Amino acid sequence: GLVIDGRTLNIILQGGLEEQFLELARHCRAVLCCRCTPLQKSMVVKLVRRQLKAMTLSIGDGANDVSMIQAADVGIGISGQEGMQAVMASDFAISRFKHLKKLLLVHGHWCYARLAKMVIYFFYKNVSYVNLLFWYQFFCGFSGNTMIDYWQMVFFNLFFTSMPPLVFGVLDRDVSAETLLGLPELYKNGQ
Repeated sequence: GLVIDGRTLNIILQGGLEEQFLELARHCRAVLCCRCTPLQKSMVVKLVRRQLKAMTLSIGDGANDVSMIQAADVGIGISGQEGMQAVMASDFAISRFKHLKKLLLVHGHWCYARLAKMVIYFFYKNVSYVNLLFWYQFFCGFSGNTMIDYWQMVFFNLFFTSMPPLVFGVLDRDVSAETLLGLPELYKNGQ
């Protein structure tokens, strides 16, 4: 791991040593920047996004973390003693730091699996619908006649095909929460 304080980080960011800092950080499993200004926090996140082309996650619990949370791809705010500024600026909010494990491993896995299934479902729905319209136009000699009324098409997409996504969104859980927490390596398999 690497622990770096605000003064050293200031020398790195102003002295043109960003590449060496990133090379050192790439060899570490964890990098901790402590006693940093809000500007330095956001600059580190932007540096990692720009140079390493990596997806970033920022976690903060106070007003001094807002710029870092907004600079990251995904921001998590922790509601606590320092106020609600970080929560208001974040994508996700948790009440305690210990809930981060469940947010990432359980809800992240479920969300990814649901979205993957829903993309496949929407492709299937639209391909079957367009295929039906194509063969109808082929039968009609491509005259431009409509097979169904406009309102029926709107209600078909609104009511009849909206139920499966809602059911998947609420009920679909491919693996139980206990299994996902017990086997964190399942998170990588989902990706």
